[in-house]
Amino acid sequence: MSHSAHPAGPSHGHPLPGGEPVVAPPDLTVLNRRIWSANVDRAADGELTVAGLPAGQLAAEHGTPVFVLDSADLRQRARDYVAAFAGGDVFYAGKAFLCTAVARLLAEEGLGIDVCTAGELAIALRAGVDPQRLALHGNNKSVDELRQALAAGAGRIVLDSHLEIERLAELAARLGVRPRVLVRVTVGVEAHTHAFIATAHEDQKFGFSLASGQAAAAVARVLDHPELQLVGLHSHIGSQIFDTGGFEVAAHRVVGLLARIRDSHGIELPEIDLGGGQGIAYVDGDDPQPPARVAARLREIVERECGLAGLAVPRLAVEPGRAIIGPSMLTLYEVGTVKPVELDGGLVRHYVSVDGGMSDNIRTALYDAGYTVVLANRTSEAPPQLSRVVGKHCESGDIVVRDCWLPADVAPGDLLAVAATGAYCYAMASNYNRIPRPPVVAVVDGESEVLLRRETLEQLMANDVGWAVAPAGPEPAPVPGRAG
Repeated sequence: MSHSAHPAGPSHGHPLPGGEPVVAPPDLTVLNRRIWSANVDRAADGELTVAGLPAGQLAAEHGTPVFVLDSADLRQRARDYVAAFAGGDVFYAGKAFLCTAVARLLAEEGLGIDVCTAGELAIALRAGVDPQRLALHGNNKSVDELRQALAAGAGRIVLDSHLEIERLAELAARLGVRPRVLVRVTVGVEAHTHAFIATAHEDQKFGFSLASGQAAAAVARVLDHPELQLVGLHSHIGSQIFDTGGFEVAAHRVVGLLARIRDSHGIELPEIDLGGGQGIAYVDGDDPQPPARVAARLREIVERECGLAGLAVPRLAVEPGRAIIGPSMLTLYEVGTVKPVELDGGLVRHYVSVDGGMSDNIRTALYDAGYTVVLANRTSEAPPQLSRVVGKHCESGDIVVRDCWLPADVAPGDLLAVAATGAYCYAMASNYNRIPRPPVVAVVDGESEVLLRRETLEQLMANDVGWAVAPAGPEPAPVPGRAG
């Protein structure tokens, strides 16, 4: 299925997507516990707090926009995944969000780190993560990135193309090492998710197609290289997945390939990595499964399929990213302007402009993602008002929360909190319109600590070196009728 949109961005003039009835929630102060991190609450006066620290204090100390990490919540989510997949491996998908403090915390809780660039590899190593607990992904790893992973002793390298197999074998021979590798298999399963983030259908850039025989050919090619130690198969079927049906089909097909490898080459590979993709709650109605239930179902699927194929059950690995970091972070913004706009049918929508936008959260513009937003600095007795939270960028598609209800008296200077912004918000942030990226601040037990500083204009200017020698411009054209 193709995805089409207007060149300027998604449609944004409709009252609500799909024409849903316009019904306000009964109480705008209620926090859906599935959406917000465990230690986000409201004080007696209605102000939002994170592990006891008021939103207003966070904004005063660190400015806005600011990403706020509930550290205790993050640690508990990591522990839940490690406990759920005991006897297997949990690799945190660093692409969701990565900094040294978060990498160190997750490593302390027993997680490995999945990296896909030299930058992510460097952060994990700087954090002190055991290199054997690192896995390198990517469809276009450079020679330098492969060399750095080998030099660091990365525990797993996931192979994604025939060219990469040859590159890695040559580098391994030159360095005198024998890396453990997995072959990424494209299993032809399209998860129930947005077309842009479903990664296991055939027509895409990742992995070796199972249906066309490329995956089996890649396995044979790896086995022809004694410099490489093939330990397993890898599959990833998409992101923001709420059920295990897609994993069931994927596991069936991957185990089928394991059986063919045994029959063709006389070996049983000891590992299977089913990737990440477990969803989180962004809005009311989202229903993610707890890690223990996900793990039990995946184990059941793999054990059943291996039993039918007469295979020993391989060690199971998963790669959650969003499911661990996503709910643990929120973003605080300050309101700048409020503009009422009349819609069809007599509706009025308030356009609430904040001091961030698509430079710190591109997902709404990119995926039409939904988010939950609340007034964070005070309580309000005003009635709910249909609203749209927008950023300050020069783009009509610069929308943070497309359709929401906020108190009708939201005004300049108020604070808004957007939930579940830990995954792919800071990680995909930009300097569009030359706006510095916000800081990331961790909170635990009423104390805050800066993990990533706010960028400054001076830092942006430091990379703008100007002309070494100013180029000569063209001679000005003569003006007709004017003497030289």
